Amino acid sequence: MTREISSISRVGTTEPFELQVKRGQIGWHYAIFKFGFNPDVDDSLETVWAEGGLYSYIETATVLKVSSSSTNDTSAGTGARTVTLFGLDANYAEISETVTLNGQTAVNTTNTYIRINRMVVNTAGSGGQNAGVIYAGDGTVTSGVPAEKYATIAAGDNQSLMGLWTVPADHTAYLLQKDITAATTQNNKYANVHLVARPFGEVFQTKDKHVIDNGVLHQAYSIPLKFEEKTDIEVRCIGDSSGANIAVSAGLDIIYIRNGDSL
Repeated sequence: MTREISSISRVGTTEPFELQVKRGQIGWHYAIFKFGFNPDVDDSLETVWAEGGLYSYIETATVLKVSSSSTNDTSAGTGARTVTLFGLDANYAEISETVTLNGQTAVNTTNTYIRINRMVVNTAGSGGQNAGVIYAGDGTVTSGVPAEKYATIAAGDNQSLMGLWTVPADHTAYLLQKDITAATTQNNKYANVHLVARPFGEVFQTKDKHVIDNGVLHQAYSIPLKFEEKTDIEVRCIGDSSGANIAVSAGLDIIYIRNGDSL
């Protein structure tokens, strides 16, 4: 049985617990806001991420190839120059590294990754942003686009928009809040939005589901949803027809805590 780590909020405080976590005042507690966007969802199930389609997970920890669809995203270019990858290694421990871009030519990561949770542009040339789509992937890279895509940054975003996250090893995650927006210019179209999770070694299971018709959903969990280590958490969406053309965004507020047995 996992031992729970205690919070200093037990002694009473006027400062919000979530702020204490973000300020690093509570040992072994961490906060993350995970958000994604999919610009066009129709009648096929898709992950809420900028690349579109259903996300495919890395099966074996591997060196990733980082590249851009634009030749301007390079060390001396007008676009993005460096990006930082945040993910998990073969043991599901958190790792990160910064890569200097070389346009459409792939640059290998130093680390091997079993998951990529986020990618961020750190520096850029005169354009101030990534000129093309930046990829972290595997397989053959053609004009900067890898065959397998595990993280992307849409042109101009400087940040990956991926509505998915994997709980690091030796931690337990608690989902506090979920926010979803669905919008389309088409009449009488709606989106089915699924919060799904895959415990380690199991299959994806639906944890929450909503129907949204051109609106915003705010779902606060008064009793947070609990996810064990190595669980994949993902927001998926499907429209009601082939011409739904629904733009969907998703945001997840998560606190994850180091398991007491791992200290």
